Amino acid sequence: MNNSFKLLSITLLALSLFACGSSTETKKHNFSLQTNAKNNVITLGETLNLSIKNPKNETITAVSYKINDKQVSESFATNDLKLGVQTLTATISYDDTTADVSTKITVLNNTKPKIYTYKIVNTYPHDITSYTQGLEFYNGELYESTGQYRESKLRKVDYKTAEVLKNINLQSQYFGEGLTVLNDKIYQLTWRENTGFVYDVNSFEKLSSFTYGKSNEGWGLCNDGTRIFKSDGTENIWLLNPETLAEEETIQVYREKGKVVGLNELEWVNGKIYSNLYQFNGVAIINPKNGAMEAVIDFSPLRKLVTQHQGLDVLNGIAYNPDTNTLFVTGKRWDKLFEVEIIEQ
Repeated sequence: MNNSFKLLSITLLALSLFACGSSTETKKHNFSLQTNAKNNVITLGETLNLSIKNPKNETITAVSYKINDKQVSESFATNDLKLGVQTLTATISYDDTTADVSTKITVLNNTKPKIYTYKIVNTYPHDITSYTQGLEFYNGELYESTGQYRESKLRKVDYKTAEVLKNINLQSQYFGEGLTVLNDKIYQLTWRENTGFVYDVNSFEKLSSFTYGKSNEGWGLCNDGTRIFKSDGTENIWLLNPETLAEEETIQVYREKGKVVGLNELEWVNGKIYSNLYQFNGVAIINPKNGAMEAVIDFSPLRKLVTQHQGLDVLNGIAYNPDTNTLFVTGKRWDKLFEVEIIEQ
């Protein structure tokens, strides 16, 4: 009898705890976070108003709001927000407890991208067999990364003559992608192998390798002298810790109509990120602070100026030369490297 009573007591206690837990969960889901944005899409600079839907009329004592991890008020201007999909969270205090509810908003840019064109300053030879993926000047020298399985390589070239000054081939299982050079180290991506390599810029000795985090693939790299930026073929650009190469932050590239996908080879130019737009023979100019595509350069006529052959592919490869203040662009298996000045239409 005593044992039966104990068993009954334990069972009732367990059911009571379960019921309390269920009640708390139910209360949390009674609330929802509302915005004044139609379909939760807002344009940069507009005012965002937040409110709590409380269908059971719970007694709410306090509400605090955050966008991502930054505290905001219930009504605020969106001028300083990053573009793209952002998470809004409300912490609601009621009945001596709290509940968190969240929703997502999409922030669009508030201006259309400007359209730029270019003027060809010089034309130089380029290896027609190189499936160019990364291109960058460092201390006056041009470095190039190329792709395709069993063809991928890392090179230093004389850009005026196309002479190969230094070369190493990647192992056959790797498809080379973008590169950047920072503090005498070359960083090179591979496409779907989830692996990047670090080399000594002078000897081309491989120093280490690294793996990606949440990014889908390896496409392009650039740096601002401190941070490394990485594209993965989506609208995302990942900020890498230059020491650990861990992905620490993301910017999403958007225009006034939506996200910009296919971000490929990257280059840092006077405080902006330039990105090849895969399959479009154009280059986007991106604000690295909020992800806005501020302009696009139409390079499509260049493809007609190179030798037409079966293996010819799209524009890819942007290198800014600070000594000349000009851009150098080429493409996959192009036999020419173009030095250009950018002109706003």
